Amino acid sequence: MNELFSIQGRTALITGGSRGIGRMIAAGFVAAGARVYISARKADACNQTAKELSEFGHCVSLPADVSTLDGVKSLVAAYEKHEGSLDILVNNAGAAWGAPYDEFPESGWDKVVDLNLKTPFFLTQALSGVLRRAAEFRPAKVINIASIDGVSVNPMETYSYAASKAGLIHLTRRMALRLVQDNIIVNAIAPGAFASEMNRAARDHAGEVSAHIPAGRIGQDDDMAGAAIYLASRAGDYVVGTTLVVDGGVTHSRG
Repeated sequence: MNELFSIQGRTALITGGSRGIGRMIAAGFVAAGARVYISARKADACNQTAKELSEFGHCVSLPADVSTLDGVKSLVAAYEKHEGSLDILVNNAGAAWGAPYDEFPESGWDKVVDLNLKTPFFLTQALSGVLRRAAEFRPAKVINIASIDGVSVNPMETYSYAASKAGLIHLTRRMALRLVQDNIIVNAIAPGAFASEMNRAARDHAGEVSAHIPAGRIGQDDDMAGAAIYLASRAGDYVVGTTLVVDGGVTHSRG
């Protein structure tokens, strides 16, 4: 059973890994014995998180702005200086934007859709070589971090965010059907309320938010780490193109 859920010694690259959901997954992977590389746009934050997580295992900082194709290429080149293959890619880097319908700007649309939807595709494409090398021995894994806002409708006016996350869920299915041919397994996780910079309500008003969650609490770090480890390990090898909803039951309670 320990081997079934083991990611010991496997290599993992996590974008947006310096904080929030990305850090939760990175910390879980490090504790599970993986060789973890984290990327984030802000170098200082990325370096600091890697330093902190390195106290518990292998964690290396690879700062990069993956919102552009040049940034994607830079990250791939930086990773390949350290490793010749990649077992697990977590596409977590993301952005959000909220504005009333009549005022919603093109800049808020492009920034969010490019990072949340375009980047996971092109970063995975750019890393296909190292993923395929890993997949020669056992299935490589790609985990896209979506959101419950891509599953059901949030009353907040975050148009590009909701659209991008719904698109990412469907993109996950399409990529999964192609990449499984190369022994690369693609799935997604749709988190609910977890304390993070992006979800300040859950971070700063956990009690109030919890009142609207059937499970009666917001998500904890281990809830997210456990879901990611399941998909990344042998236990998730036959799960293909699926979105794992980790939300304490919220999507089932929405109208």
